[in-house]
Amino acid sequence: MSRVKSKDSSFVLETERLTLRRLDEPDAEFILGLLNEPSFHQYIGDRGVRTEEDARAYIRNGPMASYDRFGFGLWLVQRRDDTAPIGICGLLKRDTLPDVDVGFALRPAFWGAGYAFEAAAGVLAYGREAFDLSRVAAIVQADNQASIRLLGKLGLEFERKLDWPGDSAEIHLYARDLA
Repeated sequence: MSRVKSKDSSFVLETERLTLRRLDEPDAEFILGLLNEPSFHQYIGDRGVRTEEDARAYIRNGPMASYDRFGFGLWLVQRRDDTAPIGICGLLKRDTLPDVDVGFALRPAFWGAGYAFEAAAGVLAYGREAFDLSRVAAIVQADNQASIRLLGKLGLEFERKLDWPGDSAEIHLYARDLA
């Protein structure tokens, strides 16, 4: 991971192939598509985002509110070579978990190229550097084998099953110390 000076205040971090930046309302069209992918609904959940206005509200009330409150949140992941938006990745602080957790979701067209690992590894390093995080968690559905493999590559280990409010799927908590 490298951080570079940027005139763009939305810039967060850069990896070998990716740039992560803050989400903003002009990203609504991309977010609308991502949040309505069948895989997003299956493994993360239906956020009820059906229009671009819904997507703008999601960005305002979710990621942007998190930036204001915690200094971090979900960030837009873009390829550096063509600035194509490919997904979101970032740090979340949920009322239901004691630790900050890492979250990620990519459009299926970009799966299998190592982008999710690259983005999440950059986010973990950034969390340690910028926010002095000593531990990070992740939540995942028990049947989401691809994300579980990714969490293992990132060094997160299974800790326990969770009773997750409003979710009938079996949810697992993974975690790792960043020190």
